[in-house]
Amino acid sequence: MDRLTGMAVFVAAIEEGSLVGAARRFGLSQSMAGKHVSAIEEQLQVRLLQRSTRTLNLTEAGTAYYLRCKQILETVEDANHEAQQAQTTVRGTLRITAPTTFGAMHLGPVIASFLETYPDVSVETLLSDHYIDVIEKGLDLAIRIGNLQDSDLIAKRLAPCKMVYCAAPSYLKRFGIPRTIEDLQHAPRLAFTDAISPGDWNITDPGGQTHVISGVVRLAANNMQMLLASALAGAGIAYGPDFVFGASIASGALHSVLDDHKTAELAIHAVYPTKRHTSLKLRRFVEHLNSQFGKNQARGAALKTQE
Repeated sequence: MDRLTGMAVFVAAIEEGSLVGAARRFGLSQSMAGKHVSAIEEQLQVRLLQRSTRTLNLTEAGTAYYLRCKQILETVEDANHEAQQAQTTVRGTLRITAPTTFGAMHLGPVIASFLETYPDVSVETLLSDHYIDVIEKGLDLAIRIGNLQDSDLIAKRLAPCKMVYCAAPSYLKRFGIPRTIEDLQHAPRLAFTDAISPGDWNITDPGGQTHVISGVVRLAANNMQMLLASALAGAGIAYGPDFVFGASIASGALHSVLDDHKTAELAIHAVYPTKRHTSLKLRRFVEHLNSQFGKNQARGAALKTQE
């Protein structure tokens, strides 16, 4: 028999003063209530109750067992209540991961506004450009950019992510503006080394032919903010997502090149475990991400949602 049910029947018998009362509380027959208590005694190999036709009396072992059962059942009840509250109250800790540069440049204000709306929530973030297994690390959600690999997870598309080629005005003044694929091939590159999705340094000309740019790499880095700083200083041609370079392009600090050519367009997704029994705090956070990124239409953020 189920041990927890047996413990609950045993406690009820003491509180009600009889197995009849315990049976009534749980909608059982008296004989079934007695079987629950007997099953516990048989498994423990100890007498818990001294039974008579009128009374139940706890043995010494029964008294100690009753007190422990009360504590356990109250703990279980508290756990059940907390779990139910999680589905009706936005509270608790959200654990999320995101690419380093995207998180550093764009997630801070979004999380801050979420925390302001839901004061009983706290957020833990893990920023990394390496693949992180959401389930293995016990995370609630991941922001992923590019091709998705988590077939067992739910993915919510938040926004497009266009790739851009760009350089500083100082660089273009010294070396000239690339106007052809060949010009781009001969330009010094500032390259991101941890790209996950294929299509890195690809570009499609107006005729529809796709080219791979494979010129000299002057700077290779695993951090996009470092490449942004180097591009702004005129070190070479940078290629990357417009959520990194777009704001600088919009301000004139960087200029995009070969605008009549097409570059890859990826997507920004919120990825999380199965929808079944998803906590309310996670559902609200996904809704908040979608709302915030959808209304942020600045070129530098590249966060216009297109469902």
